[in-house]
Amino acid sequence: MRLAEVFERVAGPDAPVEFRAYDGSRAGRSGAELSVVVKTPLAVNYLAQAPGALGLARAYVAGALDIEGDMYTTLARMSDMALGDVSWADRLKIIREVGWVKIVNRVPPPPQEMRPQRLLTRGLWRHTKGRDAEVISHHYDVSNRFYELVLGPSMAYTCAAYPSEDATLEEAQSHKFDLVARKLGLHEGMRLLDVGCGWGGMVMHAAKHYGVRALGVTLSKQQAEWANKAIAEAGLSELAEVRHLDYRDVPDGEYDAVSSIGLTEHIGKANLPSYFESLRAKLKPEGRLLNHCITRPTNKEKSINKDGVINRYVFPDGELEGPGHIISTMNDHGFEIRHEENLREHYAKTLTAWCANLDANWDEAVAEVGQGTARVWRLYMAGCRLGFEHNVVQLHQVLGVRLGDKGESGMPLRPAFEPPFPV
Repeated sequence: MRLAEVFERVAGPDAPVEFRAYDGSRAGRSGAELSVVVKTPLAVNYLAQAPGALGLARAYVAGALDIEGDMYTTLARMSDMALGDVSWADRLKIIREVGWVKIVNRVPPPPQEMRPQRLLTRGLWRHTKGRDAEVISHHYDVSNRFYELVLGPSMAYTCAAYPSEDATLEEAQSHKFDLVARKLGLHEGMRLLDVGCGWGGMVMHAAKHYGVRALGVTLSKQQAEWANKAIAEAGLSELAEVRHLDYRDVPDGEYDAVSSIGLTEHIGKANLPSYFESLRAKLKPEGRLLNHCITRPTNKEKSINKDGVINRYVFPDGELEGPGHIISTMNDHGFEIRHEENLREHYAKTLTAWCANLDANWDEAVAEVGQGTARVWRLYMAGCRLGFEHNVVQLHQVLGVRLGDKGESGMPLRPAFEPPFPV
């Protein structure tokens, strides 16, 4: 059996993509704008070891399988196709065709994969300080220049908030920061703590537009260095600062507002109560917390897929909860909930822009981080865009308040959160 026959059995004879393999076989729609190319037997080996998405990802990242054409469109058209759908009888035919030794001779995953054995060296339990530092470094300490190419001038690696369908990525990221600022009620003289601050976008926005004294903390040393340089170049050093620091080590009771934009996903379900209690302790009475994070659609899905592509290649130890669980945990551990909204469609648009940036800067991105890492990003961002479009994942902003001793919230009767545009 030639590989094209296998593809045809999985995808059907009228698959909207062309399939080509190293054995010279072809299937699918000849001359299609999208092509899947199996370049070496290594791809078959990976798929035999891990049928489905993980095997496909390994083959693509390793360069044994290629996608010719737009990655998002290819994934959208092939979302229901996987080697796991091939019958065991056909798998045996594949083994006979390709060769038993090539199938069973296990090969290591690409070096970009964060395997569980590596993490065990930093502690058996997820979300210890040492292990958190390693997994954050794995994802964020890649190359600041690479992130500049993908994220654009804002260097905001979180969901933007689009004020209109035709807004640019930079306009939408600025709009997001101002939306957070308004929900937090920022004004001159206040102190803001931004946990998991990335490259400092929120602290710079708060300092520049609201006169707020803002501290950002991150476990990525490269992020902190980049952010403080950007803060100095913007003339904001008297108001804004980013420290290479675990949020758990920030002193308590000193802040009027806390923003957590894209950190909760790294905390872990078991640690959410202590996480929110810690953020509450850092706030003054009537202080507000804005929690912005990716969630599952409901509370029924599993928090973590240990063997999933995202967990292995992108966010090791990442855990996603349902919005109801996030809100209930905030509510039960020190915060009165005042506002919530889902920005799911906004994240799909954000990812569309990031994918376009990567494609436009592909050669420079590969030169900066290597073919394998660039391929990880191309695959994961296109797949995440599909996930947000199809409601596999969501993005929720939840606003909570630490009440005063007599129940004071400090909230206006009818707050107006949506900022004017442009900001």
